[in-house]
Amino acid sequence: MTPPLAGIRVLDLSRVLAGPWCTQLLADLGAEVIKIERPGHGDDTRHWGPPWHGEGDKRVAAYFLSANRGKKSAAIDFAQREGAELVRKLAERSDIVVENFKVGGLEKFGLDAESLRGADPRLIVASITGFGQDGPYAERAGYDYIIQAMGGLMSITGQPDGTPGGGPMRVGVAVVDLFTGLYTTVAILSALFRRERTGEGAHIDMALFDTQLAMLANQASNALVSGHDPPRQGNTHPNIVPYQPFEAADKPLVIAVGNNGQFAKLAELCGHPEWVSDERFASNASRVANREQMVGLVSDCIRQDSADAWFAKLEAAGIPAGPINTISQALADIQAQHRRTVRTLAGMPTVGSPVRIDGDRADSDLPPPALGEHTDDVLAQLSVDPAEIGRLRAEGVVG
Repeated sequence: MTPPLAGIRVLDLSRVLAGPWCTQLLADLGAEVIKIERPGHGDDTRHWGPPWHGEGDKRVAAYFLSANRGKKSAAIDFAQREGAELVRKLAERSDIVVENFKVGGLEKFGLDAESLRGADPRLIVASITGFGQDGPYAERAGYDYIIQAMGGLMSITGQPDGTPGGGPMRVGVAVVDLFTGLYTTVAILSALFRRERTGEGAHIDMALFDTQLAMLANQASNALVSGHDPPRQGNTHPNIVPYQPFEAADKPLVIAVGNNGQFAKLAELCGHPEWVSDERFASNASRVANREQMVGLVSDCIRQDSADAWFAKLEAAGIPAGPINTISQALADIQAQHRRTVRTLAGMPTVGSPVRIDGDRADSDLPPPALGEHTDDVLAQLSVDPAEIGRLRAEGVVG
């Protein structure tokens, strides 16, 4: 398959997760991604270990590996005048620039969206910040954890107050960063499509806070429509019953009954077809209203047999169900193996892109780069000769 973004060049000025997640996806789709890193240090996540991959001066944190597949690393200090000029020249040769500096943070280097697009109106610049380019919080730094707290996500995550372990809880992965990276990718692809028709680039303004509010989805809609804040419900669903973990005779499993047809089948499997005609349980709305009674009855049924026995019966009946796996168990699952989810690139383990196009994987074969691994090659594209590269390296402009 010819990669969809073959011939597109991305200049990646971002670091940590939201921006790198976006540019990794662009690399997986075939774009050439040049990651600019600070000489001698690089992306902060290179040092966010343990765990580590490699040893000595080649040691890199597993965190960095998760978001930087498919990229070239050029170590250029654009805080220095000559470094900034090199990055500007790279921007002139690029289709897309992705950055996640604080609002106004790149202006002093002449690398802000207005300056770069002034030199090339076709350029697409995506700026990722905590709170956006304007508004009363625009100057604030934004981190996933803070946004989960401010954006309402923690208020609906975790066990209810008054129960063991009750209280607000963050999601176990930096989900706001990841969603923002994905939304940014969508915006970039839309801007590329528009540029094909109009010749105009764009400045894309992406905020973690905006993304967090948007991804509340049905929970935000519930609050707006009802006028009440949704409570924390642990592992239950606010709008569907039964839709939660249940304890089988040996271990827990999750059962997700999404419609009345599936509920009728579950009632049959539990030996209680009369549940379907019971006014307390006949519809999803009535099951939600009588959640405690419904869950109690299903729980009594499920604990009578093993989880594996229930998986077999539920699958045969077309009722969604699954085990509660650890990450290692999930990555080793036969479905993950069949889909070749885990890949090894130059000895580095990675979870590949989930994107499949016409039956082909859409992910890069380039491993996450060493710091400055491609500096010389990138500068050669700007016709910087080896002697000049040596001088720049000696003076700390590049690494």
